[in-house]
Amino acid sequence: MPTVLITGANRGMGLEYARQYAADGWRVLATCRDPGAAKELAALDGDVEIYALDVTDHGQVQSLAKTLRKETIDLLLNNAGVYGPRPSKLGGIDYDAWQDIMWINVMAPLKVCECFRSHVADSDLKKIAIMSSKMGSMGDNNSGASYVYRSSKAALNAAMKSLAVDLAPRGISVVILHPGWVRTDMGGPSGLIDAPESVSGLRQVIDHLSLETTGRFYNYDGSEIPW
Repeated sequence: MPTVLITGANRGMGLEYARQYAADGWRVLATCRDPGAAKELAALDGDVEIYALDVTDHGQVQSLAKTLRKETIDLLLNNAGVYGPRPSKLGGIDYDAWQDIMWINVMAPLKVCECFRSHVADSDLKKIAIMSSKMGSMGDNNSGASYVYRSSKAALNAAMKSLAVDLAPRGISVVILHPGWVRTDMGGPSGLIDAPESVSGLRQVIDHLSLETTGRFYNYDGSEIPW
């Protein structure tokens, strides 16, 4: 039975990942800041274990990695992240909040990868997936604004590209993912697709991930996104 560890698994895309992987017989290690409030997550059928984790607390990340030190993790799925203040345009940028968003969206997932890389290296599948956004693509930016969110995802993409290079000698493949505009708390009610459709497509991308395709940036439909 393969094992997946998911951050931010209490709602939205993280919850849907947990639901689908559990339904397919995976062992799911689901993390969130407040397990007691994660009612939908706790109600999932299948082999689901819930752990408290604030990804911005490096001590907690290290502690959980130690708690799970005897576990192998076939897929490390970094899903936790935030959009930040809206709007984020010239004249209205919250520079203090910008630092917080960079901590959550860039440094936190890298720390999770750093602490759990050996768990992944010891597994059969050896995969890491990162939830990013097409808004972090410089080649696709034709609308401007959203300075805080765009820059955090562009920085995340750069960090994960380096991670892919560094972990390849250990047999670990890394993929950076764009979920589409999804109807979730973050995406809002105007999203073009729902979470089950997005996650289903992203799982196909993850399934096809290998060392030959490591370090690439993909849309949920399998198309590659320019940096």
